[in-house]
Amino acid sequence: MGTGEAWASVDFNSRDPVYLQVVRHFKEQIATGKLQAGQVIPSRRELGTLMKINPNTAQKAYKEMEEQQLIVTEGNSPSRITGDEEVLRAIRSELIGEAVDAFVASVRKVNVPVEELLDLVRSKYTEETNRQPKSDGGGTSGDQS
Repeated sequence: MGTGEAWASVDFNSRDPVYLQVVRHFKEQIATGKLQAGQVIPSRRELGTLMKINPNTAQKAYKEMEEQQLIVTEGNSPSRITGDEEVLRAIRSELIGEAVDAFVASVRKVNVPVEELLDLVRSKYTEETNRQPKSDGGGTSGDQS
């Protein structure tokens, strides 16, 4: 199920509803492989305690994740991360798309030629990758095109 550190490490912002930030945290944990398909997750009440949020907020986050098919809850069994590969791929694509959209929107104002931008991104990405300790593998893209 994982330890409390993963849940307690969330820094909530004041812009977005907390339950949506919880959903995003789950998506990030899934996309990075810290939460695996079929893995049991904390109960709503446990999550509220671990993340220091109201249990009703945790309940709302779980309801949202069930609607998005990120988690599965069957009867009185504990909730689990979905095993649906299509949903799991969509989570990763969604997060990457959001990050790219935000990046493009901010960098477009500087009017940098695309080739120069790609070179800068490749260089920074490689720098960051080399600086981080090798642990869970993070992404699946190995191409350096």
